[in-house]
Amino acid sequence: MSEEKSWLVSTEWLAAHLDAPDVVVLDASWILPEELAPGMETPREEYLEEHIPGALFFDIDEIADPDSPLPHMLPSPERFSSFMRKMGIGDGHRVIVYDTFAPFAAPRAWWMFRYFGHDDVAVLNGGLDKWNEEGHPVESGEPRPRQARHFTARPRRSLLADKEQVKAALKAGRPQVVDARSRGRFCGTEPEPYEGIPGGHMPGAKHLHYAALINTDGTYKTPEEIAQAFREANVDPAQPAIFTCGSGVTACTLALGAALLGHPDHAVYDGSWLEWSQAPDTEKTTEDPVICAGEDA
Repeated sequence: MSEEKSWLVSTEWLAAHLDAPDVVVLDASWILPEELAPGMETPREEYLEEHIPGALFFDIDEIADPDSPLPHMLPSPERFSSFMRKMGIGDGHRVIVYDTFAPFAAPRAWWMFRYFGHDDVAVLNGGLDKWNEEGHPVESGEPRPRQARHFTARPRRSLLADKEQVKAALKAGRPQVVDARSRGRFCGTEPEPYEGIPGGHMPGAKHLHYAALINTDGTYKTPEEIAQAFREANVDPAQPAIFTCGSGVTACTLALGAALLGHPDHAVYDGSWLEWSQAPDTEKTTEDPVICAGEDA
């Protein structure tokens, strides 16, 4: 598959197409506030300090549903379209998204564009770190204003799952429900990043840590290695699946991984564990005879 049509593009490809009139680059970096190291800037402040030339900042906490008690939930089609128009992102643009802090938020933006019907979107493999390592140019400060463009949001409902759909899937055993969090969080032996949220998982959910799809340098593994990670987790990407995580971010990495294997139409549970763990009508457990075997309580 050519990079023109791929869900993943290289830094070399972007460097060669950076000035193309139909290419828009987005910095979609995001990190939990409590995970910021002392003195570390917020994602937006880090963006203003250094970003790929012409890149816009895509804030998943702002381009979200302002009425939801949960963070960065999908906005309405009207709200998403409004943000895109103001940012100068139109129907004919090729959108390239990347991360600064860690290689896990760009797939969230990728999934959001796909949910709203814009499939001409890809993730920059290796993000800003690889871009910098190769000596490509960067800039700082506010982005240059762009002319408003028309963006048509056409929600693809099949890419989104809610709590009731997840409950039904777990009861029926189909679609597969796959949790992208770490093994410790899945088994309840590591704390959740949100205060007051218990660890554990949905009974019957499978486990595939999103990091299993990513190399130590932040690039994505080869399709063969990604396929192996799915097999080892007993997840068949060719069969229907619902991906979940803590708050709907790293689940999108699994969705991207499945898409790289030729299966781009799986759903993401937007509310994920943050919603599920607080709901009075859902089952939770910290036990799994395979995944949690040997985990200290």
